[in-house]
Amino acid sequence: MTAVETAREGADRETAEPTRPFAPFEWMIAGRYLRSRRRETFISVIAGFSFAGIMLGVATLIIVMAVMNGFRSELLGKILGINGHMLIQPIDQPLTDYDPVAKRLEGVPEVISAIPFVEGQALVSGPAGNLGALVRGLKESDLRRIPLVANNLRAGTLDGFDAGQGVAIGSRMAQQLGITLGDNVTIISPRGSVTPMGVTPRVKAYPVTAIFEIGMSEYDATFLFMPLPESQAYFNMDGITTGIELYVVDPDNVGTMLAAVEEAAGRPAFVTDWRQRNVTFFSALEVERNVMFIILTLIVLVAALNIISGLIMLVKDKGHDIAILRTMGATRGSIMRIFLITGASIGCVGTLAGFFLGLIVCLNIESIRQFVSWLTSTQLFDPTLYFLSKLPAEIDSGETVTVLLMALALSLLATLYPAWRAARLDPVEALRYE
Repeated sequence: MTAVETAREGADRETAEPTRPFAPFEWMIAGRYLRSRRRETFISVIAGFSFAGIMLGVATLIIVMAVMNGFRSELLGKILGINGHMLIQPIDQPLTDYDPVAKRLEGVPEVISAIPFVEGQALVSGPAGNLGALVRGLKESDLRRIPLVANNLRAGTLDGFDAGQGVAIGSRMAQQLGITLGDNVTIISPRGSVTPMGVTPRVKAYPVTAIFEIGMSEYDATFLFMPLPESQAYFNMDGITTGIELYVVDPDNVGTMLAAVEEAAGRPAFVTDWRQRNVTFFSALEVERNVMFIILTLIVLVAALNIISGLIMLVKDKGHDIAILRTMGATRGSIMRIFLITGASIGCVGTLAGFFLGLIVCLNIESIRQFVSWLTSTQLFDPTLYFLSKLPAEIDSGETVTVLLMALALSLLATLYPAWRAARLDPVEALRYE
């Protein structure tokens, strides 16, 4: 019997007891195909590039999404930690009854604290130069209720803040003005005294009693805190505050608290929350995050296409082997599963390796940044440009699972066509010239 007749007989014969799916011999043959021989080196190189592409694509996706999440979380924490979650401002009448209103607001469920404040813009001057500043007047007890300031003092203390005339400034402001603890900072406000010659700017020097570092460069270079009574006198707002800031348990739940807050205010007031005040900023972050996910997914897609090309070449190279297997009784399903296992192994192992690589980088991203900065003698993460003083990374388990499932799905889909093509191979044609 010739090879062609044997092949035709094997192709037409249905085995009496077909092998179960994913039988040991299918895994064994798939494993042999993954191990290269000298004449199959090129196919093995393509498989290696496919593995590396999927690994790097998954790792890059995990790292970038973690950094974007870290940016959002850190910026949200810094911005809301010093600006409050809700802002109540007076309408029609000045806010002279700020203490009773604050007490009523603190009685609203889920409200942690209500802090009256005076706010104004001014020019601050020191030995090294001048800066624009946001001057905010607070009581000592209220300033201690802001953890970002009270828990991050680099020098000085808040003790006796109300009794004295000292101010608390950010570390970058102190650095840029050339000021240290105990030095005087001069504050210049255009809203000064009214004279027959017009309005004269108000100029006054205050000793620096505390220097804080929030970790957000813009705030550390801009904010200046002074005692509430002193700020009222300085900005000509005796007995009046600019508004009241609320800190709540869940910032994402401020929308449902609006009616209760307005009722507790007990007076006409304009109430805004952090989402309205920062809508452009956080919307831009969300858009950038989604676009980065889509762009970086293309890396995984290209690696999946490499799996397709590598498997097609493997099928073409193994045509003789496929024909022999068919004559020995292997079904089309067995042949298809062999190549499915071959391609899926590259994708699954690459995805797993990418997950561990991304996890390791995310957990040590700040150390890696510092090492690369030291190695290249450059500043890779300038806090004056990126707001934060260190590179954050926060891994979200849901997003990570989505990335892994997406990579696995693309890897499995990439194996379908080459495996189907292998299963459709006619053993008669493959052995015709043997």
